Amino acid sequence: MSFVQVIEFDTQREEDVQRLMDEWRETTAGESTATHTTLTREHGRPGHYVTIVQFPSYEEAMRNSRLPETDEMSRRMQELCDGPPRFLDLDVIRDEDL
Repeated sequence: MSFVQVIEFDTQREEDVQRLMDEWRETTAGESTATHTTLTREHGRPGHYVTIVQFPSYEEAMRNSRLPETDEMSRRMQELCDGPPRFLDLDVIRDEDL
């Protein structure tokens, strides 16, 4: 069963967040267990973002979370946010192409 982590946050520093995401992707190449990520910005709420990260399983997501680079990214991400991010850990129970 695949797994999705949703991270919801507010920031006025979108470009810095994007650079941090790029840096994390480069430093974890070959180690990260994430299979896909999507960064979204809420249309009617400037400064509000949601990141969706997909993993093969909960266990792989937890392995990814234990990477030192992920820990460092999380610390730096919190510095860029206007408050604490909100995390949702979701088991995918249905996934269809429409």
